[in-house]
Amino acid sequence: MEITRSGSQPSAKGPAEYFTGAVRIDASFKGSDLARVGGATVTFEPGARTAWHTHPLGQTLIVLSGAGLVQCEGGPIQQIRPGDIIWFAPGEKHWHGASPTTAMSHIAIAEALDGKVVDWMEHVTDEQYGI
Repeated sequence: MEITRSGSQPSAKGPAEYFTGAVRIDASFKGSDLARVGGATVTFEPGARTAWHTHPLGQTLIVLSGAGLVQCEGGPIQQIRPGDIIWFAPGEKHWHGASPTTAMSHIAIAEALDGKVVDWMEHVTDEQYGI
């Protein structure tokens, strides 16, 4: 058993290469070398969002606070709220982030395939985001 104490890991800034706006990544977790699952708590300030991306084995989001938005390629933008659980299928191109006026935090969980968890793509434009 391993316990990672709250506050024992420093917060990290979401890199501009993969995010638009202010994003904070906290409490990253990963299993042992044999485990494939990992994740983090991610907080998006109003208007912040990921770039388009996919996950080879899918991704689960659990919304903790605030108001957010998600979209899969070709589909409508959908609102997400605390308690919502979102599943993106393997290879499904998508983005997620805060609403334009309200911050949002979620836990993101994904499995690695051959050591790869995510394939990052182009940024979500302001027009695609809806502003």
